[in-house]
Amino acid sequence: MERFVIQGNTRVHGEIAISGSKNAALPILAAVLLCDGATVVDNLPQLQDVATSLELLGSLGVELGMAGTRRLEANPRQVHSLTAPYELVRKMRASILVLGPMLTRFGEANVSFPGGCAIGSRPVDIHLQGLRALGASIEIEDGFIRATVDGRLHGTTICMPMVSVGATENLMMAAALAKGTTRLENAACEPEISDLANCLNAWGARVTGAGTQTIVIEGVERMPGGYFRVMPDRIETGTYLAAAAATRGSIRVTDADPSTLEQVLQTLRATGAYVALGADWISLDMQGRRPLAVDLVTAPYPGFPTDMQAQLTVVNAVADGVGRVTETIFENRFMQIQELRRMGADIVIDANTATVKGVNRLKGTRVLASDLRASASLIIAALAADGETCIDDIHYVDRGYECIEAKLHQLGVQIIRMTSE
Repeated sequence: MERFVIQGNTRVHGEIAISGSKNAALPILAAVLLCDGATVVDNLPQLQDVATSLELLGSLGVELGMAGTRRLEANPRQVHSLTAPYELVRKMRASILVLGPMLTRFGEANVSFPGGCAIGSRPVDIHLQGLRALGASIEIEDGFIRATVDGRLHGTTICMPMVSVGATENLMMAAALAKGTTRLENAACEPEISDLANCLNAWGARVTGAGTQTIVIEGVERMPGGYFRVMPDRIETGTYLAAAAATRGSIRVTDADPSTLEQVLQTLRATGAYVALGADWISLDMQGRRPLAVDLVTAPYPGFPTDMQAQLTVVNAVADGVGRVTETIFENRFMQIQELRRMGADIVIDANTATVKGVNRLKGTRVLASDLRASASLIIAALAADGETCIDDIHYVDRGYECIEAKLHQLGVQIIRMTSE
């Protein structure tokens, strides 16, 4: 098991570049299966989840090659398997995104039920209901989703019972090669949805309305492939900005997209941070001051992102005042709070709301990471704490943060990765 050892009482300062978006890259990699020609995916982040996606594509027979560290060249002309096995899918929930592309292009898909972080129930029912509406036959057998279609899927109108990013992505891709027009109502509006739509269109699809609650997909007979560059990672961006806010520091992030972070930036300004923006950069400066406590409620985009809740909870933990954090997306996303309490945080949970009374300093100790964003929050807490903090079970963080030690070193942080017995 690996752990981070972090020296606290560190004021984050400096400049870093933001990597490509994990949450955009994963569906885009699944979309490679829709094409009958070569594709190029640029600005891929070097993450464990991306490596798992590439391993999954390779197991299906997709020809893969890297030009440098972030530019993938892929060709699905030799796909020989339509089964996504348990040993790969269990590592990452986003693996279910190959279901729609395989089904619509090859007429069959066998996908094991997915795994991932244990942050709550994320049922796949909406995916399956939508695929059935498009004409798929689906059976659940031996832990696998077995989907088939006789001929092509058929376009239709699908009103999703709740907003789901994954289902929106899966159904967009399935509809791309369906016969006729598909309308997705109550669709997710996240920037990563728009990035996927832009990618599909660059590769030959016809998608309009992405970024709104109604997405229209006019099915095409084939998608030849092409080039696409993945958007910047808005959650990585927000995480480093939150680290600067919690440690009374200053930071400038480049290769970013400020337009995707309006709610996060508004919340950070409410902490007293001075935030400035450019076309592809963001700077935040606390001018050495302790942050002010803020209230926030997570919600689907354009609301405050659930993936930034844990990081802002830490900002509140060292802030002046009392902040209330309400989580409306996942029921188990306060798991990091028990560890923050071990560091001296004053947090009380009532149902889905955490009331956080800020303390002047946290105290370094040994804590355990429980999921991806919780890992990031514990790193921020360690930076804002007195003394040394050991964070165990840090494999989660490698799923979503590229070269995190190197970037933190650039920001003046003393952090070491160690392998424990």
